[in-house]
Amino acid sequence: MTPFAVWAPHRDRVRLVADGTTHDMTRDDRGWWHADAAGEVSDYAYLLDDEDTPLPDPRSSWLPSGVHGPSRRYDHGAFAWTDQAWTGRPLAGSVIYELHIGTFTPEGTFDAALARLDHLVDLGVDFVEVLPVNAFDGTAGWGYDGVAWGAVHEPYGGPDAFKRFVDACHARGLGVLLDVVYNHLGPSGAYLDRFGPYFAGRTIWGPALNLDGPDSDEVRRYVLDNALGWLRDFHLDGLRLDAVHALVDKGATHLLEAMAAEVDALAAGLRRPLHLIAESDLNDPKLVTTRDAGGYGLAAQWCDDLHHALHVTLTGETDGYYHDFAAPGALPTTLRRAFFHAGTWSSFRGRTHGRPIDPHRHSGHRFLIYLQNHDQIGNRAQGDRMTATISPARMLCGAAIVLCSPYTPMIFMGEEWAASTPWQFFASFEDLELAAAVRDGRREEFAEHGWGESEVPDPMSPETVRASTLRWAELSEPSHREVYETYRALIALRRTHPELADPRLDHFAVDTGDSWLVLHRAERRVLVNLGTTEAKILLDRRPTAVLLSSAEPDVTGTHVRLPPESFAVV
Repeated sequence: MTPFAVWAPHRDRVRLVADGTTHDMTRDDRGWWHADAAGEVSDYAYLLDDEDTPLPDPRSSWLPSGVHGPSRRYDHGAFAWTDQAWTGRPLAGSVIYELHIGTFTPEGTFDAALARLDHLVDLGVDFVEVLPVNAFDGTAGWGYDGVAWGAVHEPYGGPDAFKRFVDACHARGLGVLLDVVYNHLGPSGAYLDRFGPYFAGRTIWGPALNLDGPDSDEVRRYVLDNALGWLRDFHLDGLRLDAVHALVDKGATHLLEAMAAEVDALAAGLRRPLHLIAESDLNDPKLVTTRDAGGYGLAAQWCDDLHHALHVTLTGETDGYYHDFAAPGALPTTLRRAFFHAGTWSSFRGRTHGRPIDPHRHSGHRFLIYLQNHDQIGNRAQGDRMTATISPARMLCGAAIVLCSPYTPMIFMGEEWAASTPWQFFASFEDLELAAAVRDGRREEFAEHGWGESEVPDPMSPETVRASTLRWAELSEPSHREVYETYRALIALRRTHPELADPRLDHFAVDTGDSWLVLHRAERRVLVNLGTTEAKILLDRRPTAVLLSSAEPDVTGTHVRLPPESFAVV
C-alpha cells in the first residue's frame, strides 16, 4: 500500500485520485487527510469537496505534465549520487556565479549546462547560484512566478537532471546555491489557497503567505520543510531567499530565524556548511547577526547599496533609486560600511532608512557585492548590460573593486567576458489573457519613464528568450577574451594573496582623490582610476611589485601614475 497525505483543514471532503482510481480520505485532528492506495502509484491528484477538477499535491516533488497536471511520485533515494566525499565550501573568501538555466545555454537544460561547468572552474569561482528552478506555468521564464515549490521545472530536465547538475558541480569543487521564492506565488497554477489558509494579503508580485495568522503553523512548516528538502534531497549547499522584506511575520520567532536554526541543525547532521543568503531591502544587520547575539543568524545578504554606489560611479545614471548614490563620497562611504542608507534619509523612499552595521562585529563576507545581477539587468526596459553603456575597461575597474573588496563577490553569467547579449524579462504563460496583461503591464510600466512601446521587448516572445541567451562563441573573440582573462586573473589573485579576500571591515580602509580611489588590503593596495585622464596617486608606502594591472602604471617610489580607466594591484 502507498500512503498519501494532504493538509486541507477547512474542507469537508477530500479524495485521492491515484492512477485514475478515486479513494476517499480520512481527516485527522490537525486537518491532514490520509489514504492508502494499492500498489506502486505513479500519478496522483486530489479532489476537494464536490469539485470535479483534481489538483496537484501542494508538496509535489515532480510535475511532468506542468503545474496544472497531476503530481508524480518521486523517490529521492533512487538517485545514484557520487559526491560522498563532498565537504562543502565556506562562504568567506568565496566567489559566487549567478546563472539562469534557461538562458545559460541555447538548449536551456541542466544537462546542457554540464558542458560549461569546466568554464566556471577555469574562471575560479566557488559557488554557482542558480535562479529558481521550481515549477512555473509555461516553458520559459525567470522562475520567480513559480507555484510548485518542491518540483523541478520539467523543461529544464526535471528532478534527476537537477541532481546530475549538482553532482557534477561537486565533482569539480563547485558548491551550488539555489534561489527560492517564499514571499509570493505566481499568477497561474497557485492552488495553495484551495487547500487551506496559506495566503494572507498580497505583495506587489502576488499572494503572500499566512505566516502569523490562524492555522499558520502548518504554513510555516510548509516553507521550512521545503527549504530543508532542497538542501537535503538535492545536496545543495545553500539557498538564496528572494525578497525577504516581503515576508510578513509578527510572531515572536520570525520565520527566517526559525529557518536558520533548522538549517544549522541539518548542517550539523550532514557535516558540511549550509548557507542561507537573503535578498533584503531593509538594510538591517539583524538578518546576518548571529542568533546568540539576538539576530536571525542568516549567513549573508545581497547588498544593493554596494551595487547602486558602484553603478552610479561607473555609469553616471542617477534616476530613481540611484539618485541618493550620486552624493559626493557615496562610493567610498558605502565600501567602508556596506549600507549607504544606515539610519539616513532615502529620497526614493521619502523617509529615513536602514541601520548601521558595526565593523567590529559584522564580517564583510556576510554582504554580497556585484556589478550586475539578474534584477539590475533584467528590470531595465531593454535588459541591457553595463557594457552597453560603458567601456569594458571601465567595467574592469569596477570588477577590481568588487573582487578585491572585503565583501563576497558575485558575477552574473556572461559578465566575465562582457557578453553582448542583454538579459530581458520573459515569460510564457499559456493563458492568453494573462499573457496579454503581463505584456501590457510591462509596457505601461516603462512608458511612465519615457520608453516607447516598440523599445520594450515583448516578454511573451520566444525571440526575447533567444536574445537573452548567452553566445559562448564570443569567448574566442579577442576583446571578450581579454575581459575574461582579467576576471580570471583577479579571482586567481584572491587565492594567491588571501589578504585581498580578508573580510574584516575594521581592517579595511579606502582613500579617495579626484576620480580615483585606493583600497587598503593589509600590505596590498588596489588602485583604481575612474577618470578620463591620468591619475597621480601618492601611496602611504612604496610598492614592491605590480601584481596585476589593466594598463601599465608608472611607479616611482611612493608615487603611482595610473592611466585613465584602469586599475593596478600593488
